[in-house]
Amino acid sequence: MRYTLEDFDFELPSERIAQTGAEPRDSSKLLVVRKHAAALEHRVFTDLLEYLRPGDVMVFNQTRVIPARLTAHKPTGGAVEVLLLRELEHGVWSAFLKPAKRVQIGGTLGFGAGISATVERILEDGARVLRFTEDIKPHLETLGAVPLPPYIADSLEAWARYQTVYAKDAGSVAAPTAGLHFTEALLERVRLTGVQTQFLTLHVGAGTFKPVTDLSTHTMHSEVYDVPLETATAVTAAKLEGRRVIAVGTTTVRTLESAWRGGALQAGAGETAIFIQPGDDFSVVDAMVTNFHLPKSTLLMLIAAFAGYDTMRAAYRSALERDYRFYSLGDAMLLI
Repeated sequence: MRYTLEDFDFELPSERIAQTGAEPRDSSKLLVVRKHAAALEHRVFTDLLEYLRPGDVMVFNQTRVIPARLTAHKPTGGAVEVLLLRELEHGVWSAFLKPAKRVQIGGTLGFGAGISATVERILEDGARVLRFTEDIKPHLETLGAVPLPPYIADSLEAWARYQTVYAKDAGSVAAPTAGLHFTEALLERVRLTGVQTQFLTLHVGAGTFKPVTDLSTHTMHSEVYDVPLETATAVTAAKLEGRRVIAVGTTTVRTLESAWRGGALQAGAGETAIFIQPGDDFSVVDAMVTNFHLPKSTLLMLIAAFAGYDTMRAAYRSALERDYRFYSLGDAMLLI
C-alpha cells in the first residue's frame, strides 16, 4: 500500500506532551506491542524484564547531548541564536542561526570569553558554516545550553533529565529519548537476566525535528555513527545463532540497519541518512524500545514499518485513550 503524509497524522492534546520525566525514570508506563497481534499490554517500564530472554543482545546509543544552543552578538550588538549541529573539522561547525538573514557571509559573531566565529558559507539545508577563532567545545558548558525540543518548556528539571544515565560520547543536539527510561539499577537487572548490553554512538542532529512535507521527496539529514568492534561482534553472533537483537531507540535502529552489510554488522565509523518507512525490511532488529512520536514524523513512519501500519495506529489510539504521556520525556513502547 502506498501511504501519504496524512496517514501519519493524529490529534494530540497539548496537555499530553510530557514536560517532565517520570520519577524514578523507570516508573513510566510501558505499552507492549506485538506485531500483528490484536492484544496490547499495558505495563510499567520495569516490567520490560519479563519480555527479555537469556542470550538477547540489547543495544543502546551512548551519545551525549552537548550544550549546543548559544547566544552570539553581531558587531552592531544584535543578538543571534546559534544552534551548533556538527563539527565538520577542528574549529569549524555547521549551525542554524536565528535570525539567519541578518548575518552575512563573511560576517563575525562574538560568543564571549574572547571567542568569535566567521560565517563562511551556506549549506543546502540552510545551515551556516562557522569557523571559530578557537575550539568552542571546552567552553560549551559555560557559554551554551542544552537545546531542548521545541515542545518542552525550558526548565532546570527538564535539562537535568534530558540525558541518559549511560551517555558517554559528546556530540548530539537531541537525546536518544528511549534510553531516558533506564536507571543504573535497571541496567544491572537486565544483565542479570542473561541479556548482553552493548553500545554504539549516533550523534543526533537537528534533522530529527525537520518536518516532513512530502513522503516521496523527503531527505534525511546525514548523521555520523560509530559501532565498536565488541558491539559488531556480539550483534553478528546473535543474528547467526538466531538470538534476538533489541534496539533501544530509533537512532539505534537506524544505526544497526545502516551498518549491516554482507551478513554482518560492520564495526567503525560511518554516516547514515537512512529513511525507514512502511514497505522497508529490517535485517537486524527483532524488538525495540521507543517513545511516542510526533505526528507526520519520520520516527512514526519507522515504527509503522516495523510493527505494521494498522498495529501502529491501534497502539497510538490506545495510548491516547489511556492517558500515556507523549514525546521525549513521556512514556515508552516495547515493539516485538
